[in-house]
Amino acid sequence: MDYQVIKEGDFFVLTDKNGDITVSNESGHGLYTKDTRFLSRMEIYIDGEKPSLLSSSADKSYVATFRLMKEKKDDGAIEIVRDRLIYDGVLYEKLSFTNFFPRTTTFDFSMAFDADFQDMFIVRKYRTGNVGEIFSKEVDEQAWSIRYHGADEVLRETEIHWNKKDAQIDSDGNIHFSFTLEPKEQESICFFIVPIIDGTSGAVLSYEEAYLQLESSYQKWYEETTKVTTNSPVFNELYQRGSQDLRMLMTDVGYGETPVAGLPWFAVPFGRDSLITSLFMLPLNSEKVKGTLRTLAAYQGSSTDIWRDEQPGKIMHEIRYGELVNTNQSPFAPYYGSVDATPLFLVLAGEYYRWTGDLSLIKELMPNILLALECMDDVMKESGFLTYHQEAEKGFPNQGWKDSSNSVVHQTGEYAKSPIALAEVQGYVYQAKNGLSPIFSLLGEESLAEKLAREAEELKSAFENAFWMEEEQYYAIALDRAQQQVKSVTSNPGHLLFSGLPSSFRTDKITGRLLSSDMFSGYGIRTMSTEATGYYPMSYHNGSIWPHDNAMILLGLSRLGYQAESSMVITGLLEASKSFEYQRLPELFCGNESELGSPVPYPSTCSPQAWSAGTSIVLLQAMLGITPNALEKEITLAPVLPDLIDELLVENIHIGAGFLSLKVFRNKEKQNLFAVDTLQNTTGFAVNYTASQYLARV
Repeated sequence: MDYQVIKEGDFFVLTDKNGDITVSNESGHGLYTKDTRFLSRMEIYIDGEKPSLLSSSADKSYVATFRLMKEKKDDGAIEIVRDRLIYDGVLYEKLSFTNFFPRTTTFDFSMAFDADFQDMFIVRKYRTGNVGEIFSKEVDEQAWSIRYHGADEVLRETEIHWNKKDAQIDSDGNIHFSFTLEPKEQESICFFIVPIIDGTSGAVLSYEEAYLQLESSYQKWYEETTKVTTNSPVFNELYQRGSQDLRMLMTDVGYGETPVAGLPWFAVPFGRDSLITSLFMLPLNSEKVKGTLRTLAAYQGSSTDIWRDEQPGKIMHEIRYGELVNTNQSPFAPYYGSVDATPLFLVLAGEYYRWTGDLSLIKELMPNILLALECMDDVMKESGFLTYHQEAEKGFPNQGWKDSSNSVVHQTGEYAKSPIALAEVQGYVYQAKNGLSPIFSLLGEESLAEKLAREAEELKSAFENAFWMEEEQYYAIALDRAQQQVKSVTSNPGHLLFSGLPSSFRTDKITGRLLSSDMFSGYGIRTMSTEATGYYPMSYHNGSIWPHDNAMILLGLSRLGYQAESSMVITGLLEASKSFEYQRLPELFCGNESELGSPVPYPSTCSPQAWSAGTSIVLLQAMLGITPNALEKEITLAPVLPDLIDELLVENIHIGAGFLSLKVFRNKEKQNLFAVDTLQNTTGFAVNYTASQYLARV
């Protein structure tokens, strides 16, 4: 990556590798909150020159460190270490200077600041619009401030303070400090950058106290989440990275924490992304899923609004909070153009119950669940399938997870015309209805339970007839406006394995094709077959590899007992992870064959990205082969370990009323068999093992 980014809560800062936000930068660097850039310049100079970069790191996700120097060749240097963090809405920038000249040295250090308060959509050149204006800019030896009155009548301000006296201000408003250091002497200065919205801001602490508070919050996260140890450093580091990044990406917009989609440009709650990430997080900490369900319930569609693709009961796609949204110049307040968020909301509710047995949240969400079901049924009246069609002028033409304009393409190369029924979406609908039916029965809603079960079976039958491609022995990606199959072979039908929709005699065929050479690169399952007309390994959705797409498929492979295939996918993703910075799985990478070398990064990908971070948790779930079921008060285990892992210790998986801890290890004589040691079970659920998988239960 050519940038560094850290986030905490609703704030994130994006800079170049030197730690600078440069004037007139084209990369959108800045300090952001509420989809507004509150800092558009932050550059440092030593004696009027930029220092040289030695190293930079943001491996902790919440702290960035930059090591720079101002050198005089063969004589010495001033070393500068920039330590940066965000806590409680304040950006802390600590700079430490060390004199590595062999004599007392005096130098000028200066900082240049600016703020343009641009809306995120304007920064990214997605929109233009009528905006407000800066009306005040002040700087003195104690503080720097700038104020902006928005077209939405919101007063936005950026105030900067520092902890060193005797600042000098030049004619351009830059802030200068004089340092005199003895050899090896070190001195520090800290800047406190505070975004203020209508007079509200975070509280400023010392750098040290803010760091301790931030570290403590991460430690609390680790204590509350599932701990995993294996004999494989690769898996251990990937799992730790995923857990850490998920903590970083959690944001509370008023209804409990939910994972935002990714950095830098999608640091807001999404429907699809937040739901799928939360689904992945169930084995990490099922409690953290509540915030996602409550947040999306709070923003559930309540009226018919073409401007925002909104319908009553529909779950939102994305919400923004900037000036263009507030003045109705953009439809993202929120925008509802997502066909899969609504059924995924229902799927997550059902899976949450199966992991926790928590009926109270289901009862709380019952009005939202019923509205979501009604919304789906209303759309499905015409064709029998859940379809999408862009209504909003500034909305998305494709509204599944592959939302690029060319992602649903016929073998002729022609793009499918909407309304479009995507294969995986019908699986989500089936899983939602089939999964909620017994829960409704438990709540005494027998007639509704029977109705959902009947509708699920009707959908299953209709789907098999309409989507199965006999010549390919595989499902079509979609049906187009004319109810004709879009016959490209893609990864989309792989999601059906988790939903339970495909007929049992066809799951072998789906699985076999997903792991065949035209779909599986060695690093993961491609989004599109190499034999398809639209295939291009460097495309966004037509041949690339998305970790979360593989994770959705893994959930199905594991649940259906395809352990060898699960192991292949796990091994591929683990191998791929070795090539990425901080061993962080990116949003996607190119679909080239693994034999050609390391995975090819996709340009402009989000990193960190929530559902990619959550993929590491799915790898754990697939290795355990774990399926909790609160309805039956049982946990099914069918573990498999990929070749590079011989022992897996999992502690404190939160299930039901308590916790489950396990150790899985490979038998040395029979490598394909595994033993399981149950170390703790306070869940209230019985643990069942698939006997054919093991030599013994210890």
